[in-house]
Formats: sequence, C-alpha cells, structure tokens
Amino acid sequence: MQKQYSLAHSPEFLAQIVQFKADIVINSPGRVNLIGEHTDYNNGFVMPTAIDKTIQFHLKKNGSESSCSISSLNYDTTYNFDLNTTNLKDAEWTHYIIGVVEEIKNLGKTLAGFDCLMLSNLPMGAGISSSAALECGLAMGINELFNLKLTKLEIVKLSQLAEHNYVGTKCGIMDQFASVMSEENHVIKLDCESLEYEMLPFAIEPYKLLLLNTNVSHSLATSEYNTRREECEKGVALLQKWLPQINSLRNVSLEQLKKYKSEFDPTIYGRCEYVVEENLRVTQAATALENNDLNTFGKLMYASHEGLKNKYEVSCKELDFLTEFSKDNESILGCRMMGGGFGGCTINLIHQDAIDTYIESAKKAYFKKFNLNLTAFTAMPSNGGERV
Repeated sequence: MQKQYSLAHSPEFLAQIVQFKADIVINSPGRVNLIGEHTDYNNGFVMPTAIDKTIQFHLKKNGSESSCSISSLNYDTTYNFDLNTTNLKDAEWTHYIIGVVEEIKNLGKTLAGFDCLMLSNLPMGAGISSSAALECGLAMGINELFNLKLTKLEIVKLSQLAEHNYVGTKCGIMDQFASVMSEENHVIKLDCESLEYEMLPFAIEPYKLLLLNTNVSHSLATSEYNTRREECEKGVALLQKWLPQINSLRNVSLEQLKKYKSEFDPTIYGRCEYVVEENLRVTQAATALENNDLNTFGKLMYASHEGLKNKYEVSCKELDFLTEFSKDNESILGCRMMGGGFGGCTINLIHQDAIDTYIESAKKAYFKKFNLNLTAFTAMPSNGGERV
C-alpha cells in the first residue's frame, strides 16, 4: 500500500465522506491482548479487549450486479473488483477483502455491487490487529448493507476463515472475537476451545494501558507464526503416544508435559511448555483482576514476556529492550510484548500520572539504542464493532 497519511480525520477526508453519502457506517476496533499470547490457536485461554482505535467503514449499494470499489482514504488507494471473480494477484491487503466476500458467499448469501470508503486511526503493523478490524468491519458492513442476518459469532468465524484461506495466516480466533464481541470497560477471558467467555470488569484506575510501538516489523513474522503452530502440533502428536485423549496443548497439564520431557526435541518442548504455562497465567490473571491485585497481574505480564522471549522465541531485541527498560520505573507494574512477535508493541500497565514523563524517557533511550523513533499511545477497553 502507499504512504499512510497521519491526519486520519482531516477536512479533506471529511469532505469526501460527506460527498460519498453512505447507507451504512461501521466502527471496527483494533484490540489489545493483556495476556495469553499464541495460546488461541492451541485452543487455550486469552484475555483480549477491543480498544478505542478503529477503522471506520462507509458503505453504500452502487446499483450494479457485481462491481465493487473499496477506497482507503489514509493510503489514498482504491481497489476495484468483481463479486464473480477471485483475484489474489493484487496487494496483500486486497486478499482480506476478497476473503471476506468469498466466505460470506460460501454461507449461501447473495450480494450485489457496493462501494466502500475506509478511514482509520488504527496504527498499522503495531500488533493491535488491524487485519481483524479490516475483516470484521467489512463483514459487519456487508451484513448490515444487504440485511444478511449473520450473527456476531458467524462474522467472527467467517473473518477468521478469510485470513486462513485467502491471506495464508493460520491465526486463532482471538483477534476477530475481540474485535466483534468486546464490551466497554471490560476484558474478555475467552476459552478458544469452547468459545465460552467471561466479561471481566477492568477497573484499573489510576493505572492505564500504554502501548509503545517499536516501529519495526521483522520479515520473520508471518513465516515464523505458522512455524510455531506446526511446532505445537508436533508436540501434541508426540504426547498422544502416551495421552491419546488429548487433541491440543489445552488438554495437557504441566506435570504431564514434564513427565515426558526427555522424549522431546528441546525446541519443541520449549514451545509446548510456554503454551501450557501461559494458559495458567491467564487463569491467574483473571483471579488477580477479580481481587483488584494489579501487582500480581503485572508480574504475570513480565513472566509472559520471558516465556515469549526464551521459550517461544518470538520476541526481538527492540521489544526486549523496552520490556527491560520498564522494570526500572516504579510507576509500571507490568510490561510485555504483544501480538505475533518480531516487532509491534509492548503493552505497559502504568500509573496515569507517569505516562508523559515515561514516554519521553523511553523515546530517548530507544533512539539512542536503535536510532529509531518510538511512537506511543494509550488504549482502553472499548465496545466491539458497531453501527454508527
């Protein structure tokens, strides 16, 4: 995609939106995950929430049978396609569009030509799931525009399938679930096996969530993501020799895993141990929230990062630096990398009075270390995607 403009709501953009005269407007949020990383595709537990950063979709029917147009105002680019043609030769972002449309058609729904404008204040490549916001927002918009009567859960599932089948990332269901199902001032404890979930009140005042974006995205991210999934599957296949009843690492206890450690390749064992331990941390973190024990919650965040760094090996030097840097600040209770890894953001649980000072000190230290600019933004739990 072309250059992203920083002024997401400039007068120029607003004028285009007014002129467009949309039939439907949808706000589709990004998400943060407080703890429970890389556990979702292992049928484990996660603790995400939608945030107050969104992609906004303006949609209208255009009167044609199958001609569609989707424009990103931020990137000043337009994608034209036909509902009857599946073309995956264009830029990767268009694969999300095609995937959503095709998965809706696979559910037996009938569509017609439509136009869409997208406007975003969601930082791309920051590990806050702009991809799920794109998939789910477009699916919700098409659902409303053509009165398809898809349920929220159907939108979640078809959006995940779009990413699997048309983008090639075998993601878990967490990102899409959080983008659609979240509630303001709550986090979700989601069981990715049964899709049962609890809405946990997120009363953390006077603390806030601060995201520090490394502004790096290492090329390993996508390939290594799929590799980690395969490594976990190898671990499960090995354990099934002795535990034939299991079908994922979700069904394995730490004691069972340790019992057969000598049978494992050390790398595969590390991947499995991290996942089993992270599932336990999510459960412990939920208890800490219920008890208003933010100190314990913060320690679990740090432990999560250590596991991601040393056992799952999806961190990078920039994320590790920021996590270590946070430990010297008494206003920060917890910090860890967030998202798939190899770049993106750290998420920090920080006292609100210290935010500005800490951002400045972190920016200086980060630039001195890497000669890179750090960007920062706060994010608080918000509603999932909704019609405006």
